[in-house]
Amino acid sequence: MRILRAADYKVMPWKNGGGTTTEIAVSPEGAGLDAFDWRISMARVETSGPFSSFAGIDRTLSVLEGEGIVLDIAGRSPSRLTASSAPLSFPGDVPTSATLIGGPITDLNVMTRRGRTDHAVERLSVSGEMQVQSAADTTLVFAVAGFTIVTDGGSDLGPLDTVVLDRKSPNLRLRSKGQGLVFVIRLNNTAANH
Repeated sequence: MRILRAADYKVMPWKNGGGTTTEIAVSPEGAGLDAFDWRISMARVETSGPFSSFAGIDRTLSVLEGEGIVLDIAGRSPSRLTASSAPLSFPGDVPTSATLIGGPITDLNVMTRRGRTDHAVERLSVSGEMQVQSAADTTLVFAVAGFTIVTDGGSDLGPLDTVVLDRKSPNLRLRSKGQGLVFVIRLNNTAANH
């Protein structure tokens, strides 16, 4: 089990230059946008417009803060995404544009390279204690609001901190401080050499 602190996340420009993204975690470590197997990040979206295209990438988007956005994904009806919506998955290589509903938003973005890794993202509202099983190759627990880790005797998780588990990690027990919100991201290696 590793804890990634929000203060240590790396801020970088978007691929299309239209804003900034905060990288939470990437694999392999230090991989650039063309070489990652998976990447978890947050972005501040300040204007409506097209999304960057990522060839061979599957994405899941969740709104963390702000009124929300309407995503226009080629071949689909427009999808309205707010802070209370379930995460939305779509291919990163189809034309996609976003319209802000009412001002800037911050989103959580999970990207995996097709044929190498797949992912599932769950949004959980928690009051009290919860347990996360480490059944995937990599499981990330992204805490939107504050939590205490019960498993390790009480480490505090600040807002936007992340716990990283692998298959060998013990199950993670968390206790929310008031009404808590977490995203559980499960990543599995699908490459043939697995």
